[in-house]
Amino acid sequence: MTAAPDPRPQRTWWRRDGDGLVLAVHAQPGARRSEVVGAVEGADGAVELRVRVAARPVDGAANAALVAFVADRLDVPARRVAVVRGETSRHKMVRVTDPEHTVLPDALLPPSGDRPAATE
Repeated sequence: MTAAPDPRPQRTWWRRDGDGLVLAVHAQPGARRSEVVGAVEGADGAVELRVRVAARPVDGAANAALVAFVADRLDVPARRVAVVRGETSRHKMVRVTDPEHTVLPDALLPPSGDRPAATE
């Protein structure tokens, strides 16, 4: 006997949108180093990618560090990454322009069983 399909929509921290990806990010500024903690589900059921950022939230420094970190991990130029919502919030939407659909969002995740992926 086969199980019935789950009627709930699949929840994830990213989605394709036209010529790019939109990432739901929970940023934690002021960390010792920038690193991905992993995908987490909030109390409201929304899934976000938790990212520690090694910059203080002053004058846009944390947003700039987040953009640089995402660009580096996805191997795209920083000009193709932008915070499109939540500039003054920890809950952000980050857009990665990817007209060729070659960017794999899972490249942001730390390898299974490893420490969070980090950059100095």
